[in-house]
Amino acid sequence: MPDGITRAKPAAKQGQKVRHIPQRTCVVCHTTKPKRELLRVVRTPQGHVELDPGGKKSGRGAYLCARHSCWETALRKGRLEHEFELSALVPEDRAALEAFLATLPADT
Repeated sequence: MPDGITRAKPAAKQGQKVRHIPQRTCVVCHTTKPKRELLRVVRTPQGHVELDPGGKKSGRGAYLCARHSCWETALRKGRLEHEFELSALVPEDRAALEAFLATLPADT
């Protein structure tokens, strides 16, 4: 290149990496949010449905907003059964999910 002329470097090579943020969709309200803002529920290989706070358990996962209304709808209208292709939740699993629902604050 001629003296005094410099070529601008692309932004990625200047140490400014653009980080990809995984997006997931709530199975009830269909709102797309970053994965970390939603709560994962998983159907384990043994057929149990449980909360997966770390998001690392093996099995089929579904995501819900951390809102009382989304969890209530998911449990009352069978959205989790539909997502996991189950006829019904095991009573112990339903009780554990309903106990978690009781800890969520009411929507405003």
